[in-house]
Amino acid sequence: MERITARYLIETPIAVEKAAAVLAGEQSSGTFVAVPGETDELKQRFAARVEAITPIETVSQPAIPGIATENGTYHRAFVEVSWSIENFGYNLPAMISTLQGNLYEITQFTGLKLMDLEVPPSFADQFAGPRFGIEGCRKLTNVYDRPLIGTIIKPSIGLSPEQTADMVKVLAEAGIDFIKDDELLVASANSPFEKRLEAVMRVINNHADKTGKRVMYAINISDEVDNMLRNYEKVVASGNTCAMVSINSVGLSGVKKVCDQGQLAIHGHRNGWGMLNRHPLLGIEFPAYQKIWRLVGVDQLHVNGIQNKFWESDDSVVRSIESCLKPMLGGYSILPVVSSGQWGGQAPETYRRTQTTDLLYMAGGGIMAHPDGPAGGVVALKQAWEAAVDGLSVEEAANKYPEFANSVKKFGSKK
Repeated sequence: MERITARYLIETPIAVEKAAAVLAGEQSSGTFVAVPGETDELKQRFAARVEAITPIETVSQPAIPGIATENGTYHRAFVEVSWSIENFGYNLPAMISTLQGNLYEITQFTGLKLMDLEVPPSFADQFAGPRFGIEGCRKLTNVYDRPLIGTIIKPSIGLSPEQTADMVKVLAEAGIDFIKDDELLVASANSPFEKRLEAVMRVINNHADKTGKRVMYAINISDEVDNMLRNYEKVVASGNTCAMVSINSVGLSGVKKVCDQGQLAIHGHRNGWGMLNRHPLLGIEFPAYQKIWRLVGVDQLHVNGIQNKFWESDDSVVRSIESCLKPMLGGYSILPVVSSGQWGGQAPETYRRTQTTDLLYMAGGGIMAHPDGPAGGVVALKQAWEAAVDGLSVEEAANKYPEFANSVKKFGSKK
C-alpha cells in the first residue's frame, strides 16, 4: 500500500527514539495508553512508522514550553514518519490533520516543524494540480525568456474604482505584465468589488484591443466560498485571466473549490506566513507548504524576496524558489512570486543565486515611487533583469540604463 512520508525537525527532553514513537502513535492508531481493539493486525495496517532518525545536537534551553527535563538537556533531530494512504485516502484536510494536527501540542516536544513531505504517484490521478502554472501564466501574458514583471496597487486600500483604473492605465501603457490588488482589499466602502472589476477591466480590455497585450490582473476574491464562486464567474465574464486568494485565510477546501473551476490562473497570497513559519522550531517549512498548495491547485505562490523588508533570510527565500521549481508528480508547475520591498537592485543577486527567470517579480513602491513615475519603474525593472541575465552588477547596469540608474539613486541606500 502506498505511503506518505513527512520529515520533521524535533526537539525533545526525552530520548529521540521514544519521542518519535509518541508522534507516530498519537497521529495514527495509538494513544497515551494501550486500548482494547488496537490489535497487532490493526497496527500493522494503520500505524504510522518511524522510517529514519538523524540526531543533530543537544541544547540546554527549550525552544517552546513542554515537559520538564531532569538533566536540563533537549535533543534535536530530523525524524521521518510515514503513513499508509489507507488512513485518510485522498482527503487533503484529513491528511493535514494527520501530518500537522495534535502533534504540535504533545508535551514530549519542545520544538516541532514539518520540513517536507512526499506523496505517492497516485495523487496525480486524484488531484489536477495547478491548471496553468509557469507555462500557462507565460502563455496568458505572452511573456517569455524573462520574469513576469508585476506590481501591487498602492495605496493598498482607499482608492476608488476610478482611481484604481487610472493607475492601471498608466501601468498598462508602461508595459507591465501583472497587476494585483493588495491582500487587504476585497471590497471596501469606496471600492465595491464589481465596480472595481468593471473599471479596471475596461482599461485592460481597451489596452488589449489596441496593443494585443493583455495585462493579468489578480483581483482579490477572498471571501466565503459561495461569494468567491459568484465573483469568480464575474471575473471570467469580464475577460480577465486571474484571481487572487489569501490562501491561509480561506483554507484548503475553499481554495481548492476555486482552483477546481479551472478557468482562471490563481494567485496564492500567503499572508499570515510568519505565523506558520517564523519560529525556527515550530510550524512548517516552505518546501512542505508549497507542495500542499500545489496539490490544491494554486498557480502562483509568494516566496518573499532577496533583501526583503520582512524577517526572512535570503537563504530561506532561495530555498523557497528552488522548491517551487522542483518537479512534482510529473508536472504540477507553480510560479514563484518574488515580492516584499523589491526593486531592480535585487535582480542581479536573485538571478545569481537561483539561475532562473521563471518568476513573477513584483515591486510595489519600487515601481510606483520611481522618480520617473510608474512607467519609469516598469522600464527600470525590465532593465534590471536584462542586466542580471547578462551578468552585470548593479553599478554596471546603472551606467548602461538611465531608468535603472534613477532607481539606484532613489532606492539604492534602502535595505
